[in-house]
Amino acid sequence: MSKSHLIPGFNFSDRIRETHASKSLFPSAALVHQVRKMSEKSMLSSKLLFYTITLSTLLFIVSSLFFLQRNDSSFTSSLVRKLILPRTDIKNDQTDAKPVSCGVLKVFMYDLPSEFHFGLLNWRKKGSETWPSVRNVSTVPSYPGGLNRQHSVEYWLTLDLLASETPEVKRPCNAIRVKSSKEADVVFVPFFSSLSYNRKSKISGNETVSVDRLLQERLVEFLKSRDEWKRFDGRDHLIVAHHPNSLLYARNSLGSAMFVLSDFGRYPSSVANLEKDVIAPYVHVVKTVNSNESAPFEKRPVLAYFQGAIYRKDGGTIRQELYNLLKDEKDIHFAFGTVRGNGTKQTGKGMASSKFCLNIAGDTPSSNRLFDSIVSHCVPVIISDQIELPFEDTLDYSGFSVFVHSSEAVKKGLLVNLLRGITEDQWKKKWERLKEVARYFEYRFPSQPGDSVDMIWSMVSHKLSSLQFHVHRKNRYRRSEAFERSLST
Repeated sequence: MSKSHLIPGFNFSDRIRETHASKSLFPSAALVHQVRKMSEKSMLSSKLLFYTITLSTLLFIVSSLFFLQRNDSSFTSSLVRKLILPRTDIKNDQTDAKPVSCGVLKVFMYDLPSEFHFGLLNWRKKGSETWPSVRNVSTVPSYPGGLNRQHSVEYWLTLDLLASETPEVKRPCNAIRVKSSKEADVVFVPFFSSLSYNRKSKISGNETVSVDRLLQERLVEFLKSRDEWKRFDGRDHLIVAHHPNSLLYARNSLGSAMFVLSDFGRYPSSVANLEKDVIAPYVHVVKTVNSNESAPFEKRPVLAYFQGAIYRKDGGTIRQELYNLLKDEKDIHFAFGTVRGNGTKQTGKGMASSKFCLNIAGDTPSSNRLFDSIVSHCVPVIISDQIELPFEDTLDYSGFSVFVHSSEAVKKGLLVNLLRGITEDQWKKKWERLKEVARYFEYRFPSQPGDSVDMIWSMVSHKLSSLQFHVHRKNRYRRSEAFERSLST
């Protein structure tokens, strides 16, 4: 049987003759034309399929929109709306109302009388108002300067919460004030405890008890009577006591709350600890150095700088030991100084022209000197074994600081040789990192993304898991205990 009989409709002899007639290995013009027509038909079919799919998709979207209008409460409506409709809950114009879903942290703030907060700044309310308006920055009550300012944390947090319900003020969407304590993550207590200590802790005239102590007693009475406090024994309450001596009489009574502190130097671990409390930076008192104007290694002639109180009690006695060791070193500035007169300005200039700044334990483990050195881009040398550092769950301080144990620092020659052994390249890496992290230690109003206020709210958010753990454990037998009480009555 010939091969031509194996394939129906195919004549092998005719095909050979056709090939010889063309005297070429290329296909005939007729064959090319036939292939081209088939290709055009295929392209037409593809285009028709594309248009059909596009039209079907458009019809689906239109029908979905119609369905949304007819039945807006259905699950399908919600799902389709998220998939195909533009966002309408976020406004570009700052005068528009802010959405309730804005903040990650919902904060209920008590409307305490003004003598607990802005009244301490000589603000006088008008009529029934509880809070000053924060719409215009120029009319916001100012905080006193000097060393008072270094513990003004409660002031900045309160302003930020007030701004969260003021659409005219632009701020990060990190925490918002809510009107109901039941929907809040935390309950904020707006008591300016550091300012109360600085201004009202001394007894004057015919007083037998200081105003500061009276305010603390009234605060404890108020909180203990509130259902919000009773609900979780105050565990979800946030109280700022940044000055080491603030809230001195009330801290034990309110120790179940979450504190915002500078350190744990004067607190027993049963009242304050890292598990529940937040460490916040001091407000620096020297001027921030612009990154573009920060002096490099070769333009900082002073190896190490310290200016402040030298004779301190408790852990601060190390200052005197270091003074005796370093006072005769030519490239080290170690001197007594205060903020009086031109002291703050001189300190700022000294830090900005020094490679390293000594941060030594004083009466308490921490001081604002650390944060002054950070904004001066002077590499901190931290000699304080009990210090707790703000935002350490986010920041690695070893990237821009040098840590030395107190017992090592007082060994003759060790500290000087350590600092002189740090190469220019090693110092430069820390200096560059300082310029990056300095923004985390700025308090501003309105607050800015990544500043101290923003970071504190973030730290509070991180503590919520521990808070929820204790709340859930407490709720284990609440239902059965309530049932037993009802039976007994």
